[in-house]
Amino acid sequence: MTFSIVARCPRTGQLGVAVSTAVPAVGAMCPFVRTGVGAVSTQSWVNPYLAVQTLDAIAAGRSAPDALRAALENDDAREFRQIGVVDAKGLAAAWSGDECTGWFGHRLGDGYAVQGNMLTGEAVVQEMARAFDASSDQPLAERLLLAMEAGQAAGGDKRGRQSASLRVHATEDYPLVDLRADEHAQPVAELRRIYEIAKLQLLPFVEGMPRKGGVATPAPEAVVKLLALSPPDRPGGGGSRL
Repeated sequence: MTFSIVARCPRTGQLGVAVSTAVPAVGAMCPFVRTGVGAVSTQSWVNPYLAVQTLDAIAAGRSAPDALRAALENDDAREFRQIGVVDAKGLAAAWSGDECTGWFGHRLGDGYAVQGNMLTGEAVVQEMARAFDASSDQPLAERLLLAMEAGQAAGGDKRGRQSASLRVHATEDYPLVDLRADEHAQPVAELRRIYEIAKLQLLPFVEGMPRKGGVATPAPEAVVKLLALSPPDRPGGGGSRL
């Protein structure tokens, strides 16, 4: 009931997931990312423990394909599941059980997996893969959004639209990007709108946050001045005044 992409950036090592569906708050259910380990989207009849077990196995030294295979062995309802995974080395794997609702399927590429079920057709995953491959010079978050936009333009979820999510981890244990459109008539478009504002207002703040093993410092002065403004007065606008 979902279409998604999990990917690793070969230039930066960033790991991320983007996903959309016709159910509220997909970002609370499907995407899992662990810095330096891997990224997973677990979907169809969601089993979050498949994502947790897969990431645990990768962290213990198994590749994404081996980790996913081991996790699925413990799930007696595996034929109702769909899952995509990529590890920190860029190895990708996916599973689409025979009991997923059609159209369903997945596609693997260099450092990514695209998957979807209850879609308007195969073109959704094909166009997502095409868009991701064609944007290799862009940051990972941008590439993931471009893939989602291409999938939505190709038809997306055949029931309609409701929520979307984008999550990217860089070098820290917390995310670099973690954005959601939890209930919206055009969630992928809304996610793009939020991301464009976040690039200007949120990412500078995140980039000034404490680093693992580093010395904690106050927020940069420029960021303090930026966030002291009312949201509509900041670059990109958004939000509201009191």
